[in-house]
Amino acid sequence: MTEQESLVDENFPLFSRKPAKAFTKPVTTTVADDPTSDHTQFVKDTSSNDDTSHLTFTDLKLSDWALQTCKELGMKKPTPVQQHCIPRILSGEDVLGIAQTGSGKTAAFALPILHRLAEDPYGVFCLVVTPTRELAYQLAEQFKALGSCLHLRCEVIVGGMDMITQTQKLVQRPHVVICTPGRIKVLIEQNPDIPAVFSNTKFLVLDEADRVLDVGFEEELAAVFKCLPKKRQTLLFSATMTSNLQSLLEVSANKAYFYEAYEGFQTVDTLKQQYLHVPKAVKDVYLLHVLSRMEDMGIRSAIIFVSRCMTCNRLGYLLEELEQQVAALHSYKSQSSRLSALHRFKSGKVPVLVATDVASRGLDIPTVDLVINYDIPRDPRDYVHRVGRTARAGRGGLAISLVTPSDVSLVQAIEKETDKQMEEFKCKENEVLEEITKVFKATRVAKTRLNDDGYDEMEKTRKEQKRKSLAEKGLLKKNKKRKQG
Repeated sequence: MTEQESLVDENFPLFSRKPAKAFTKPVTTTVADDPTSDHTQFVKDTSSNDDTSHLTFTDLKLSDWALQTCKELGMKKPTPVQQHCIPRILSGEDVLGIAQTGSGKTAAFALPILHRLAEDPYGVFCLVVTPTRELAYQLAEQFKALGSCLHLRCEVIVGGMDMITQTQKLVQRPHVVICTPGRIKVLIEQNPDIPAVFSNTKFLVLDEADRVLDVGFEEELAAVFKCLPKKRQTLLFSATMTSNLQSLLEVSANKAYFYEAYEGFQTVDTLKQQYLHVPKAVKDVYLLHVLSRMEDMGIRSAIIFVSRCMTCNRLGYLLEELEQQVAALHSYKSQSSRLSALHRFKSGKVPVLVATDVASRGLDIPTVDLVINYDIPRDPRDYVHRVGRTARAGRGGLAISLVTPSDVSLVQAIEKETDKQMEEFKCKENEVLEEITKVFKATRVAKTRLNDDGYDEMEKTRKEQKRKSLAEKGLLKKNKKRKQG
């Protein structure tokens, strides 16, 4: 691969090009349709007679140790995204892979990277950039599991942790570095020794690439690209196709392999989707009623999604006051608290997790039976990612959306985007309102705790920091114009 053929670098910025006004799904072909085509190939895995469906991990030419590791981890057969992308990565190609959540994308890039690492284990071999801290830690767990026999040194570099310690870990040149864009940019700019750490990096991976390639991360990615050698492989993986990825694809024909198993913003057939009309004033009362019926519905665990950190913490306090076992996950918490909340939920110590959208992307929690949309997301894509936390790997799941009168248009947009109608969640109003006094008392306690913790001031400070950050990046005026337009 020549230097000019890198899928993403500082001389080939996606951001210098205008994104497509709207994503138009490209005409797709399979390898068999046109095996001699020089252009990026579009491969769908929806066909039952896919010519790779019979492949095993052995057929993918992975090392013996990798085959044994897959066997030990219970990975009996490669998924479609693994079947198509692993050989391409091993052959040295850049890859853009679009496949649904839970389709095995992490192993699709981790296995060939580790295969190559085992041949030459020197320096920071791979840099993975992902949008959230929780995803970074999950990716590290998966890399360590897949590379367990290699004595893999893998470090997570994210916000909320001590920067001096992180700098020391980077200088020691671990094999794999998994980071969020903001923190790695800060370390690169503050320490002149850090850029040299990545001078021989062989792989750059953008996980959840649609989020990482958001224009808000332009400066962060530019700082990363400056440190990396041009002679490298770039791997982009995402669950959804967006205008940014489409723009990148249009200018990278003949330079990268594109695997697509993307059918739009769809939800799986094993997911039951319901709505519950609620008056805004008693929304919390209805939420408690749904939670109180979990045992009768055979539900072991649930994630409640909200739109704001303040709401997340308030509901956490409220449900604790109502003697519900619950953990809260949002960006105002320290990193140790966030990891603790996630661990308590994943381990089954608490059956309910209240979370903002930091938990909507990529997190693999197999036992989630119920997703509750306490706040309806404004973007239908966020709804699809949220409800994707349940009904995974062929299992069933339930999603319930609490819909106030002002949310009706948002629900209609979701139904139009997913091409599925939600059913009504049946409940009797008189039974729901039996707990109204109890809930209102708990609400007052929750608000008092929020005030004592200074969450009002915290939210104001965060909003001001975000406004300043947008202004510094020149995005504030663009956002205002977009809203006015």
